[in-house]
Amino acid sequence: MKILALESSAIACSVALCEDDHLIAQSFQNNGLTHSVTLMPMCEDMLKNCGVPLAMGEIDVIAVAAGPGSFTGLRIGVSAAKGLGWGMERPCAKVSTLEAMAWNLALWPGELCCVMDARRNQVYNARFHSDGERIERLCPDRAISVEELGQELKNSRKEQILVGDGAQLCYNQFIKMGLSVRMAPPNLRYQSAWGVARAALEQARSGSLVTAGELVPEYHRLSQAERERLEREQSKK
Repeated sequence: MKILALESSAIACSVALCEDDHLIAQSFQNNGLTHSVTLMPMCEDMLKNCGVPLAMGEIDVIAVAAGPGSFTGLRIGVSAAKGLGWGMERPCAKVSTLEAMAWNLALWPGELCCVMDARRNQVYNARFHSDGERIERLCPDRAISVEELGQELKNSRKEQILVGDGAQLCYNQFIKMGLSVRMAPPNLRYQSAWGVARAALEQARSGSLVTAGELVPEYHRLSQAERERLEREQSKK
């Protein structure tokens, strides 16, 4: 099963082509350009170099990191995946960004704490357990304060491997709280399209793929504009 995966949930952008859990090719870019400029050219160039043109119908599943993450980045990635899914008439995988990051660390036995900086001293978080091959989810994706997460981890009393762009932020605070934590190495710490493809493979095996029309971003928190609007409305009452 060939899976084309898109990852544009944060600052970096990547695309990958996989055959089941085998990585055929991956392209990663973190040069400050907007994902609307980089994502599709990266995808087209990678597939061309692999001899897998989009028009040939060799791709079986379109996968995308659907959230949490940057509001703009998620919209770009999901819109691209919807267009590819509709155009190629292929099923899609709506992948949790946090689960995709956990798959990057699946070979590390122990508890994985995936954290993305959500600003306002919050992180997008999900926790997983790895047996060295597969991951098991311990909680749903959520937005949570760093302090609340630290208290939860203190109660678990298990060493945590921090992965994600919020790893350094959490590490600094958790060490002060006396928690047993360590950060994933830099090359495995951030989002990658391979992780998206690996999570998509699990969905394909369980029969939980969706249509292109069913793809929507999962923000897990109101945007800043929406929060400010609600604050203005509440101040008028």
